[in-house]
Amino acid sequence: MVEADSAGARAYKVSDWNGASGDSWVANQVRLDAMLEVFGAEAIAAAAPQPGERVLDIGCGAGASSFALAPKLGPSGHVLGIDISAALLDHARRNAPAGIPATFALADAAVAELPHAAFDVLFSRFGVMFFEDPDAAFAHMRKALVPGGRLAFVCWRGTAENDWIRLPMGAIKGMIPASPPPPSEAPGPFSFGDADRVERILCSAGFTQIVLRPFDHPIPFGRGATREAALDDAVAMAFEVGPLSRALADQPQEVRARAAIAVRNAFARRPGDTSVMIDGAAWIVTARNPND
Repeated sequence: MVEADSAGARAYKVSDWNGASGDSWVANQVRLDAMLEVFGAEAIAAAAPQPGERVLDIGCGAGASSFALAPKLGPSGHVLGIDISAALLDHARRNAPAGIPATFALADAAVAELPHAAFDVLFSRFGVMFFEDPDAAFAHMRKALVPGGRLAFVCWRGTAENDWIRLPMGAIKGMIPASPPPPSEAPGPFSFGDADRVERILCSAGFTQIVLRPFDHPIPFGRGATREAALDDAVAMAFEVGPLSRALADQPQEVRARAAIAVRNAFARRPGDTSVMIDGAAWIVTARNPND
């Protein structure tokens, strides 16, 4: 999950992912991966990786999705995780289980020199919504698939359906000046929220048998030994990573203190004992590379 804000595409520059955003993800890696784990598992099930297959994990981040894919491929298979953040890839390499059939490369999958017809599966857990030119990016990546190869990824649906942005940003409404939202198709976590757009992009890139399936699941946001500790941690996490962190970055302490109370009250209306359970809504997307 990469964060969205009203400042638009600036949040998704490569330089930022090798700076503040990458550092924040490394610092919060355990909590963030816990949030995304069930969505990644659902996308992996849709990809149906088999022993001996080769998988390209696009936007692999700190490696959790690659680590989950690799055991399904067996010792004769392989997963290549690719990402634009050096900090996240360093974290992935440090934490890779011994002997796992996975390697990692620092590159932008949209333009990287990928080997032709080298992969059985293109996979991504929330890593494909940030391309400047998604039509060209998917056409480029498709060339790395074997004929008949599979594409499977998970992406967020709309902001109104996802509490990780709706709750904290709704809680501070009116506290700070509102900024105009970025264009709906600007690179960002919700740029693939429109199913028709996703299908158009994949068709343009040459994929067939395109299917988008809605997947909804509660997300554990924050964690703690008690309900109160979990609420405190959820607020801290919202202030450290995500749209709220940037919205409040330049605000005085008085505003930040009021925001913390409002955000905690918003989270307190959600269930959960050791985590705050919030609503998450995604698309599970699958497609095929034609055989000819």
